[in-house]
Amino acid sequence: MTIRIAMWSGPRNLSTAMMRSFGSRADTFVSDEPFYGAYLKQTGDPQPMADAVMASMDCDWDSVARAMAGPCPEPAAIWYQKHMAHHMVGSIGHDDMPGLRHAFLIRDPERVVASYAAKRVAVRPEHLGCERQVEYFEREADRLGQAPPVIDSAEVLRDPPAMLERLCAALGIPWDPAMLRWEQGIRPTDGIWASHWYDAVAASTGFGPPDTAPVTLDDEARRVVDACRPHYERLAEHRLRA
Repeated sequence: MTIRIAMWSGPRNLSTAMMRSFGSRADTFVSDEPFYGAYLKQTGDPQPMADAVMASMDCDWDSVARAMAGPCPEPAAIWYQKHMAHHMVGSIGHDDMPGLRHAFLIRDPERVVASYAAKRVAVRPEHLGCERQVEYFEREADRLGQAPPVIDSAEVLRDPPAMLERLCAALGIPWDPAMLRWEQGIRPTDGIWASHWYDAVAASTGFGPPDTAPVTLDDEARRVVDACRPHYERLAEHRLRA
């Protein structure tokens, strides 16, 4: 039976590098933001390549959820699903995908907003998905009777082998050192939006160094950070440590 892993992330959270890491395993199939089209169709959010994204994928909430809980598209022991928490604005939530092991990837909102600014893309607090992550975390913790895995991107970059091994243990899957390296380039499993957003990951062959550069934000960006920080800190209380 395939183990399905739903990793709930915000954007610019190391989420694509994490997908590359899992995709480097010989036993794993990956899916890239399967609810993105449904989110764009419902909200009309003016994201880059929005029309192309919607044309490229299933935009129906229910059928996407059924697919994520159904058979893996390819034979694999593990199915890693990269989900953006802020996409989940429709009729479907994390508990509509039974049988998945849910985990949460977080990043300091100051770094996230700075990453958006580098792409010259405007951002609102809801774009970071922090509040939705907390909602899903609390519901999953209630279901399990314990906290589901939370992993902070900064700690992954400080010590990838230790943090990925801890994550695998928390998910109940074997650690595989192949998760530390991957080939450059775009993958067939990448969303069509890869041409806009994945330039750094496409040029990489592994996790980069920790991000320690000073961050300078204007007042509007700082307000976004301040709105998201309490939600980030709530999840950070439960983060895995090396």
